[in-house]
Amino acid sequence: MSGLPSELTRSVPARSSRRLRGIMRFRGAGPSETTRSRPARSSPGQTKQRVGRSSKPPSGPSCTSIERSTPRTRSGLSSFWLGRTGAGDYRFRSVRRRLTLTLVLMLVAALAATGRAAALTTPPSVDARAVLVADGATGEVLYARNATAELPIASITKIMTALITIERTRPGSIVRVAPAAGEVGESSIHLVGGERLSVRDLLEGALIQSANDAADALAAYVGHGSIGRSVALMNHRARRLGLRHTHYVRPDGLDAPGHYSSARDVFRLARLAMHRPIFRQIVRMRTATIAGGRRLHTWNDLLGSYRGTLGVKTGHTGNAGWNEVAAARRKGVTLYAVVLGSPDRAVRNDVLVSLLDWAFAQYSRLALVVPGRTYASAALAFTSDRLPLVARAAPSRTVRLDRTLVERVVAPAQLEGPIARGRRLGQVRVYAGGKLVAHVPLVAARAVPAVGFRQKLSWYAGRTVDEAGGMLKSLVAAVLP
Repeated sequence: MSGLPSELTRSVPARSSRRLRGIMRFRGAGPSETTRSRPARSSPGQTKQRVGRSSKPPSGPSCTSIERSTPRTRSGLSSFWLGRTGAGDYRFRSVRRRLTLTLVLMLVAALAATGRAAALTTPPSVDARAVLVADGATGEVLYARNATAELPIASITKIMTALITIERTRPGSIVRVAPAAGEVGESSIHLVGGERLSVRDLLEGALIQSANDAADALAAYVGHGSIGRSVALMNHRARRLGLRHTHYVRPDGLDAPGHYSSARDVFRLARLAMHRPIFRQIVRMRTATIAGGRRLHTWNDLLGSYRGTLGVKTGHTGNAGWNEVAAARRKGVTLYAVVLGSPDRAVRNDVLVSLLDWAFAQYSRLALVVPGRTYASAALAFTSDRLPLVARAAPSRTVRLDRTLVERVVAPAQLEGPIARGRRLGQVRVYAGGKLVAHVPLVAARAVPAVGFRQKLSWYAGRTVDEAGGMLKSLVAAVLP
């Protein structure tokens, strides 16, 4: 039998994900540290644990739950500098000069690293009325300026037009183009009233070519002949999504009084729409051919030029300026950038690239757990030995560089053989910003045989002798002055 249900849990805060590996090497071997005869010095917020030989037999569960930070060890640099040496000790002076030079170089490197860190955490300056960049997985905003300002968004409006169409129709449904839709100006695919196209073709026209006539044709179809009814559905959907700084007047996004949204609302809507497979597929297309031999071309300049771009939608009018919400994915991280009110197309693209580059630099892919490393050790019943528990191979994870990493080791305090080598006996969990990002099993580093009757009897006898000796010593100390 093995596995008395004792458990040792500890949390190890890491300074930063870049230094995680160094910290893990600097630290001891996990819970096995707490069983050393020489207890580690504790600092505020830390707990000391000293485990000795118990006088009680391991016949029942002894549940231990400890959560602490790994104590730091002090550097010996100060004692070196303050040590006594002869006045004529040339060797000491030589070593001191070399050490001084080393410290100067380390200081220069530290200052350079500080400069790089400052550059890493400082968002780029941008030329736009409002900007936002956010994590697509968590929804966390990494940087924003005027994120709730109510601004015209031009053809970004078509994201909502497409969303209510996808939610209420089928891609293969045939749409008869309303006469009013065929008459709308600006960007178009030259639809003719009465022409028949599929919902899918019109979605591609609205999202790739940003065609106003395609958006109006879809709105009329969803509203059962009434574009106004479709706009009401768009506003109702916005309220349900909590888009408090959004109001639609037109399905195509052409300038109109009272038609606005915000950078934050645009991000939330785009992120939601990207969960729809048909939407996600269309917005990453650079070209397409639809009914009537119409050849579509995207306005999204990042597609094909910025690595990892997934979409989403551009927009431009004289009143709104140049706008875009873009999504990109690299190394397992999906980011969204929103730019509203840029002065021209080139500036808009530059702002998007700057925001995305800066945001991606906030992440790094790391192996948070070292495979084969001993993270804990468990006492073996009826022996004075301990069993090391090592981590299995772990995949790397992408984490924010400014997040505090907390490592929690969960392992049994005591075990009894037989135990097979490689048996799963615990777990290492790593949290970033309070969110679990990795969990890796801890396994037995070696096999442990079963404990025989004679070994158990010897263990009990030894404990009895120790206990009797301790009692006698206490009695003598109490009687004798």
